[in-house]
Amino acid sequence: MKVIATAGHVDHGKSALVKALSGIDPDRLREEQQRGLTIDLGFAWTELPTGETVGIIDVPGHIDFIKNMLAGVGGVDAALFIVAADEGVMPQTEEHLAILDLLEVPRGVVALTKIDLIDEPDWLELVQEEIRETLAHTSLAVAPIVPVSAHTGEGMQDLVAALGDVLASAPERDDLGRPRLPIDRVFTISGFGTVVTGTLLDGSLRVGDEIVIMPGELPGRIRGLQTHKTQFDITRPGSRVAVNLSGLHPLQVERGQVLSLPGVLKGSKRVDVRLRALADAPLLRHNMEITFHSAAAEVMGRLRLLEGDEMTPGSETWAQVELRDPVAVARGDRYIIRRPSPSTTVGGGTVVDPTPRRRHRRRRPELFVRFETLLQGDPADLMAAIISRDGPLAVAKALDAVDMPRDEAERALAILLSEGRVEPLDPAAPTGPLITPAAWTHLSADLQAILTNYHEINPLRQGIPREEVKSRLQPRQGWPTKLFNAILARAIWEETVREIGSLLALPDFEVRFTPQQQQSVDLLMAAFQRNPYSPPSVKQSLETVDEAVFNALLEQQRLIRVAVDVVFERSAYEQMVDIIRDHIQTAGQITVAECRDLFDTSRKYALALLEYLDQQRVTRREGDARVLR
Repeated sequence: MKVIATAGHVDHGKSALVKALSGIDPDRLREEQQRGLTIDLGFAWTELPTGETVGIIDVPGHIDFIKNMLAGVGGVDAALFIVAADEGVMPQTEEHLAILDLLEVPRGVVALTKIDLIDEPDWLELVQEEIRETLAHTSLAVAPIVPVSAHTGEGMQDLVAALGDVLASAPERDDLGRPRLPIDRVFTISGFGTVVTGTLLDGSLRVGDEIVIMPGELPGRIRGLQTHKTQFDITRPGSRVAVNLSGLHPLQVERGQVLSLPGVLKGSKRVDVRLRALADAPLLRHNMEITFHSAAAEVMGRLRLLEGDEMTPGSETWAQVELRDPVAVARGDRYIIRRPSPSTTVGGGTVVDPTPRRRHRRRRPELFVRFETLLQGDPADLMAAIISRDGPLAVAKALDAVDMPRDEAERALAILLSEGRVEPLDPAAPTGPLITPAAWTHLSADLQAILTNYHEINPLRQGIPREEVKSRLQPRQGWPTKLFNAILARAIWEETVREIGSLLALPDFEVRFTPQQQQSVDLLMAAFQRNPYSPPSVKQSLETVDEAVFNALLEQQRLIRVAVDVVFERSAYEQMVDIIRDHIQTAGQITVAECRDLFDTSRKYALALLEYLDQQRVTRREGDARVLR
């Protein structure tokens, strides 16, 4: 699931456009609806022509609510950047664009709104040219510009198509096995209790998980999960998620905290960063007061410049931010800093160390070398992302897939294995293919979904053929047989799948006939018992039971089919095989005529039975007789 966020100047039509796209009014507060002005974050969703559901975060454009805008744009897949055709680029247009660029929002679509208010085509061309110049040298430099009117509907189909094209290039979020949900809303629902919302990062959440709210280490448990008003047992990275919590009062939780699993995050009042100053920012000075924004967190602090006493506009440097209150961030997170008075965005960048142990001494080149290494990414995280994306993955392939020295890759893998973030696909084969626990959970769930769907469609089949499961199991096509067998072996070992010969079934699945079907089965089996050696033919059997029931009896081996139109009841068949074995051991052989007379049946049944025993390698034909193999 992908998530987009609006951005743009106040009153340029963001909320109206979101409502036109989704049918949902994102202005949920009474004051917003009365003033026609977005104050806090709004949320909606829409479905693309591909069938994919996309979450939409509507952020405020007014200068007084920039901090709320910052809480909404972190972690999105794309921006819906909005400029009104009647006004063009305005101050908050540029500030929002600067924020998107600092956060490195990698893609977006520009909606040129309110075109119904413009009569001059030349004016639209001038505005589009102005927008393109403004976007140059930013992360949205190549974003398509789509003229639209939320009022008349003109251009809306083109906008939806452009969003679909842009989001198609957005990769699936990596599941690193360390879920984080930056909280952007906290509220209560009668009968359910505390609910928090956010965009899920780096891992999956499951109903029943024990969680902590950071900073603060407040324990709780997930009571329910919902995405766009749909209940889920598991939610995956990149989703907009509402989490119903037990064990926590809403007054204990606030925007800016992060929901995670125990041990995933630490709170810190000190953060090491790579900082880029905006080109039009004022001169940044060492120890100046700032506000630090990351995801939904907003904390006052001081900026410690580590390479010099001041920072010129457009430059980059290493810095340490000393915070008034702790934050819970991770290496690689994007952040923004603002000057509190007058309130202005001045820069931003990347967190390189979320929990430095000490206040750094300034102007130390060896410290900057370490920062450069950290900026490239944690080796263990990089390897976890690759195994999550491409796994199950052989150890050698996992080590080769990361761009780092072999010994460093091996240390990273050892860390992942010791922390349980990566595990052998087969617990009995520690050197075999590797998989992340989250990826296995997803793969196991997909496997069980295939079986569940098959059982619902084919309630009288004992299971689905292995090869059919192999072809259906997504997202990978053409699983190597050895790897697919390892997947099945683990699922069978965990007792989430049951093997019945060449068929696979859920552990608790049983074929159950309806009362009417059972009545017909009883009639047919009675007919077989009355004439065990000259039983009803297949054609006669199908006059008593339907084909699905008949095939179920064959699959259960209550009936043994020995020829196209010859079947025996199982106990009768086994008795006949024993009698034939005894006869051959005594007489040395058996002919068709002797078999016919032995069971007082017809040649049709005797010949069909002996030919079937030849196929089963019980007997072997020699001339007109059969001998034991």
